[in-house]
Amino acid sequence: MQLNYHLLDVFTDTQFTGNPLAIVTKADLLNTEIMQRIAREFALSETVFVSQPITQRNTAKIRIFTPYQELSFAGHPTIGTAVLLGLTQRSTAIRLEEGIGVITCVMDKLGKKLGQAHFSIPQLPEETGAAPDSGAIAKTLGLSEEQIGCDVFEPARFSSGLEFTLVPVRDHAALASIKLERRGWADTYGEGHRANVFGFTINNDRVGADFSARMFDPKAGEDPATGSAAAALIGLLAKNLKAETVQHNYTLEQGVEMGRPSLINIQLGKRDGQLVHGGIGGKAVLMGQGILDLDWTPSL
Repeated sequence: MQLNYHLLDVFTDTQFTGNPLAIVTKADLLNTEIMQRIAREFALSETVFVSQPITQRNTAKIRIFTPYQELSFAGHPTIGTAVLLGLTQRSTAIRLEEGIGVITCVMDKLGKKLGQAHFSIPQLPEETGAAPDSGAIAKTLGLSEEQIGCDVFEPARFSSGLEFTLVPVRDHAALASIKLERRGWADTYGEGHRANVFGFTINNDRVGADFSARMFDPKAGEDPATGSAAAALIGLLAKNLKAETVQHNYTLEQGVEMGRPSLINIQLGKRDGQLVHGGIGGKAVLMGQGILDLDWTPSL
């Protein structure tokens, strides 16, 4: 069985930066087990499998896998898939059926191999419980307790489909100096996706982004660009914005310490004190394509 795949770098306009993504097309006959095995073979943070949509008016159904599990939603696979389908199908409105629901992306072609897309997050972020103690967090990140917290922000837990522990740190020097101590990680953060830590700081003295961030998965390590974490961050930003009604755009840089700089666009809207809109956007560039030649036959 042969299947085409594409490789993209997402949240960037430059190859060899951003977050790598594999997209397998025409994957309708693949079952969950073989999808998981293919994702483990690619060994990227996520691999997307594209098939025919359930509802004809939509563009495609997609399933998203890390090397370890399937996800109902993730930001950089959504952006990357929207750009690929927009480039190949010459469409600007890409409707993707994901586990979390239908996500409509607006895609703009910027070149033969380059595009940008943005979408409204289908589930507005909600606070999911108390964050761990700042002292315990500091120990897992190799920081002092005084380095935890930034401006009005304190550690929190939010989810927009995937839960993250959001950890503001004092400044960019603190963010860059994070060194993980995995012993006791589960005791501090618990199990599941909430154990993924999204550290961030305000960029008061850096040009090009409002915030800098790093995302740490205790299983997979550091991630160069995490759209689902940026979506969760929208909840914390909205909580701390004093304005009752506001529409605001932010830029978030990530992956700098990994040598894979990425830029995520964030949109936030509040009305009468309530968060009413959250959006994620970014660019993606094609890296290459190939063929999977599988010694596997679907069960029909």
